[in-house]
Amino acid sequence: MNVTELARILKVTPNDLREKLPKMGFDIGFKAIKVDPKTAQRIMQEWPFLLRKLQQEEAAKAAANKTAVAEVIVVKKVVAIPHFISVRDFSTLANLPVNKVLAELMKNGVFASMNERIDFDTASIIGENMNLEVVLDVKKADEEKPENNKKIEEILNKEKSGDLLVRPPVIVVMGHVDHGKTKLLDAIRKTNVVAGEHGGITQHIGAYQVVRKGRPITFIDTPGHEAFTAMRSRGAKIADVAILVVAADDGVQPQTIEAYKIIQAAGLPFIVAINKIDKPTADLNKAKQDLVNKLELLPEDWGGKTVCAPVSALVGKGIEELLDLILLSADADAKSMKANPDADAVGTIIESRIDKNSGPVATMLVQNGTLRIGDQLVMSGNIIGKARSLKNYIGEEIKEALPSTPVRILGLKIAPAVGDVIEVGEGERVKGGFKKNTAQHPVLTTTKEEAENDSAKKLNLIIKSDVLGSAEAIEESLLKLNNEDVKIKILTKGLGNIIEGDISRAESSDAQIIGFNVKTSTQIEALVREKKVKVSSFNVIYDLIEYIKLEMQKLVVAKIERVDLGRLKVLAVFRTENKSQVIGGKVLDGQAKNKVSVEIIRNKEIIAYGKVTSLQSGKMDVPTVDTDQECGLLYEGKPIIAIGDIVQFFEDKETIKKL
Repeated sequence: MNVTELARILKVTPNDLREKLPKMGFDIGFKAIKVDPKTAQRIMQEWPFLLRKLQQEEAAKAAANKTAVAEVIVVKKVVAIPHFISVRDFSTLANLPVNKVLAELMKNGVFASMNERIDFDTASIIGENMNLEVVLDVKKADEEKPENNKKIEEILNKEKSGDLLVRPPVIVVMGHVDHGKTKLLDAIRKTNVVAGEHGGITQHIGAYQVVRKGRPITFIDTPGHEAFTAMRSRGAKIADVAILVVAADDGVQPQTIEAYKIIQAAGLPFIVAINKIDKPTADLNKAKQDLVNKLELLPEDWGGKTVCAPVSALVGKGIEELLDLILLSADADAKSMKANPDADAVGTIIESRIDKNSGPVATMLVQNGTLRIGDQLVMSGNIIGKARSLKNYIGEEIKEALPSTPVRILGLKIAPAVGDVIEVGEGERVKGGFKKNTAQHPVLTTTKEEAENDSAKKLNLIIKSDVLGSAEAIEESLLKLNNEDVKIKILTKGLGNIIEGDISRAESSDAQIIGFNVKTSTQIEALVREKKVKVSSFNVIYDLIEYIKLEMQKLVVAKIERVDLGRLKVLAVFRTENKSQVIGGKVLDGQAKNKVSVEIIRNKEIIAYGKVTSLQSGKMDVPTVDTDQECGLLYEGKPIIAIGDIVQFFEDKETIKKL
């Protein structure tokens, strides 16, 4: 009996049958085509019992393996690193080959050389995949604090302790994108900013102040999308206390984990605000269990140290209690929350943009001293303007801004970058431009060697946005999409509406223009149509990123791969014509298939190529014929097929790699 016939009776595939029979005591050979009648009869009679026995043995073996694996205790190696470390140094500390670290970085969308530096968060992410526990080396981290932070610390250290007074705490709010961060801030400051936002997502960094029990509290509002990790990180560096928002109906999500890592790396005291407790699907215990399971945070009422505040931003429940907890947390760390209001002001930029009427406008958080109208502003030793006008968080003109006060400054000559430190004092006057002004059109260049070694397709982009923080975050987010097949090249990024120069630049460099919260005039739209430049505008960061992903997918080149289907041995030639033959044969392996290409093999050499235009089995047209079956076919090609030749069936399949 044919093995194929036996397999059909037993309702299994021939290969499956050949694999199972030796385990059941019937060693017929993996390449066997036929089975003697006696053996076949025994197999059919004993098959149900033998199959059940084999399944039980395999299940028992799998259970034993599972138990053995469960008993293995995986001990993670602890690697202590500073905020930034080169790939080479990280691999040395982890005792791993540098190529393995580079490969893991590539899997996570980070293309770095061994000498390039990665940040703590990136190292933590790839460390988890390589069985490493990456922790912050506090001593090294303190030594390598960013220059901006060092500068502010040096200024505060020089102040006499008698001049230092307690300043308002600065709070940063973090969490998953739709867990209600903006609504929580809205409930806290009793103003409705949510209604004016696109898609309910905060689009810019802002800062606000509220008063509780006669004490002001400053809130920094960070954007809610993962693309703004860089801005969140900067926010954490200038904050005193963090609020980690977790939805009671959704628990801990990936962005919650990301936000917690930033808080952890910054060493900030924090409060978990469990929001949306008013919803019918809210489950406080489940949310707290998530904190334990996913973040290893044990709530206070469960015997731990993590302060959890149940709130409802929608109905305003628990807001006053949350503010009281913030003040308690601030009081516990009051020694570090002091400043000298009589000193010259110094602070950090938390928002920067160019206004078409007012020019460069920046929001600064004053961290020491008092900023007054008319003060000369200095950045990196260069005079960048005077404080011509100061406005508070609700747009009111003010004469001075005390420590921990967010203030909008007009009178700047340039738009500083988010995270830059501004001082009041003396400096050099800027002549013909400023070396640190990267807000307008920084051109990214590629070396000749990089271009020769990089075969990936390029998506050239020009980014225009309303504020600098958005432009930086969009750039960072898009560059994470780079892969070996398609890479994004941001030619320029700038502030303000799309102008004629952008169109000319895009036309000459075959680039697309991406606008975020900017407008295109009627004249520019006409020029876009004339020059046939692709311009896309967005108000929501998700939509922008999804669009770029689709554009990258379009650039992926389809690969044509040959797939061998099966072989047939020619047993008869029925008819031969000028460009075709009708032949008969037996399928040796795989499948004979209709409407595919074939190659004719004689003495192990290919002698001709052609196509199958008709396939028959038992005088019936069929799409395929399986192994060991006989069939006839109409071959179109060079009519040289003879008895004994081998017909190899194959087809070319086009595959497009999914990014």
